[in-house]
Amino acid sequence: MPKVSSVIVPYASYLRVYEPLAAFPEPERGRWARYARRADRPSYQDELRRSLADLLPTPPVPVPVHESGEAFVLEVEGVVCVCPWQTRLRGWLALGDLAEEFPAPVLDAVLPPLVRHQATQDYERWLAANPDARPWIRSATWQVPLNWFVLVSDEEREYEKGAGPGGAEPVLRYRTPMVQARRRTARALKTLKDTLDDGPLIEGLVDVGRWLEEFHPRSLVELDYGGLVHALPAGHLEGDHSAADVAEGIEALRAGDGATAGEAYGRLVERWRAVRDRRSAN
Repeated sequence: MPKVSSVIVPYASYLRVYEPLAAFPEPERGRWARYARRADRPSYQDELRRSLADLLPTPPVPVPVHESGEAFVLEVEGVVCVCPWQTRLRGWLALGDLAEEFPAPVLDAVLPPLVRHQATQDYERWLAANPDARPWIRSATWQVPLNWFVLVSDEEREYEKGAGPGGAEPVLRYRTPMVQARRRTARALKTLKDTLDDGPLIEGLVDVGRWLEEFHPRSLVELDYGGLVHALPAGHLEGDHSAADVAEGIEALRAGDGATAGEAYGRLVERWRAVRDRRSAN
């Protein structure tokens, strides 16, 4: 693995929602329909390169001046669905989380306080005019939040090994219909609330569930390991069935089998320990 900072190589995972064109009002619907027919649509890697390019100027540009007009496009059972990038909104949201990611001296060196303050003011003005805005994409650095795995099943897992150095990137992702993601979320929440005390897992799942309710019921939900495929040790990706472990743990709790639930959780902790260790090393 290249010896570079996590600021330069974002070891991030993504939770994306692709909505059908019918979910968008005109004239936005027409614009996305024309966009979906383009042959030169950018890729996941293109989005990453563009976001990293903003970190190169001095001072850096933490949030784009204008919102992106790009999107990811999928065809789901003959229906065109789009996932707008919303790079500007996501930049503002990520900026608010940076204080938890970096010590103050490191954060000030990466993004000077004046730059962050200006971006915060811009976001507050924008939010006042767009109070109902929400992102189609969520991201998490150095992890896949456990509550995300609740939305998908092991049968929906897609793994592509990649072609090695210079070739195709490895891919590990899950795709599931919105109705399934919502159903699994509701079932898991009931089980967790019946068997566990309130905590980060329940709070995170409640938050994700509310977010999913904002979208069209015929949407598609995608959990993508993104840059984390480069943070996991060789061979671990192929054997990574975290969604299956989460599902087994929840089913065990539902059945009152604490021992099996503990074993499933232990596998998850052991699998992701290597990623946490690498984060600390960076």
